[in-house]
Amino acid sequence: MKNILKIEAFSGASGDMFLGALAGLADAYEELFDLPSILNLKNETEVLITDVKKNGISCKHVKIIDLVNEHHHRHLSHIIEIIKKSSLTENAKKIAIDIFNIIGKAEAEVHNIPIEKIHFHEVGAIDSIMDICGTAYLLDKLNITESYICSLTTGKGFVNTAHGLLPVPCPATKLIIEGFSYDFGNEEGEKLTPTGAAIINYLQPKRNCSDLIDIKTSYGSGEKNFNAPNVLRVSLCKKENISNELIVVEANIDDGNNEHLGVEFQNRLFEFGAIEFYYSQILMKKGRPGILLTVICKQENFNSITDFVLNFSTTIGLKYFTVNRIELKREIVNVETEYGIFRVKISYTPNGEKKIKPESEDVLNYAIKNNLNPKTLSQKILGAYEKGN
Repeated sequence: MKNILKIEAFSGASGDMFLGALAGLADAYEELFDLPSILNLKNETEVLITDVKKNGISCKHVKIIDLVNEHHHRHLSHIIEIIKKSSLTENAKKIAIDIFNIIGKAEAEVHNIPIEKIHFHEVGAIDSIMDICGTAYLLDKLNITESYICSLTTGKGFVNTAHGLLPVPCPATKLIIEGFSYDFGNEEGEKLTPTGAAIINYLQPKRNCSDLIDIKTSYGSGEKNFNAPNVLRVSLCKKENISNELIVVEANIDDGNNEHLGVEFQNRLFEFGAIEFYYSQILMKKGRPGILLTVICKQENFNSITDFVLNFSTTIGLKYFTVNRIELKREIVNVETEYGIFRVKISYTPNGEKKIKPESEDVLNYAIKNNLNPKTLSQKILGAYEKGN
């Protein structure tokens, strides 16, 4: 089954955080113990998984133990050779190599040297190889085909690296997340590592999360402690069904009494299941002026609509075709005002902004009964909504 991944990196992201969080989604903590054997690194490393609490959030931390206690400064080609000789699936191998290439290109640009001459320091160490290959293994196991990110925090200040003291986000990390929206947060320290950034870059997550429905959520812990919980939250999601196939029915009318197409006719269209309808003035054959009636309805209401139009208008034929309609996610909320309670419709745009509109029927009915200007009443309702939110 294809899966959608939602990433909430409100406390940054690192290789061990991704490893722990994805293992929770895949119920694969036990499988991580086999990772050294899969990568033919059994004599160099082992996996330690511990239960931790970060600000009360219970989760697991996956730590890669270096049995050799040496930081190898491997070339990219050496790392790719390890991956290719492993028993990972071909797809997992590709994911891991792609992630390392992302880091390699960034490091090469930062240091202005060819990628094949790059010496990997922190990310060439055994723990980073395990983190990235383990993440690739889990992404493949989960069959992630689409991803979204709701927040991305980098941290701020400076951090000690193999190259000396560097600003946060580090130069390579900064390059890797170019094009992504992020914030520094309000705490000193490196929250987004090059490995975490490269995994996010590989996934190329979209930003808008408003139409996702969470199915399963997991947390992956980092080693550091901040004021905010140092965890990465990931969720398997499905999309809310916002795309609907509808039917458009059209009727040309040039010999009827327009009075018969008034409010009573229109109300009956709604009763028979019309979602929307409108009239257009058209010029028909022989220069005759006419009206084009367009009705949009669902498949289950098609016969009722067409029967009604044929029975109660002068048209002798109809055209119809299917269309797809995309709707914004929306909700109706009740807003208390000095005039009483009114319904307000809130729609969410793809970039996460809100469109807020009082229900026109409520506004008009109240305005007429109380001799108020509908526009003024609408502004009062919007003001009450903004004050309460």
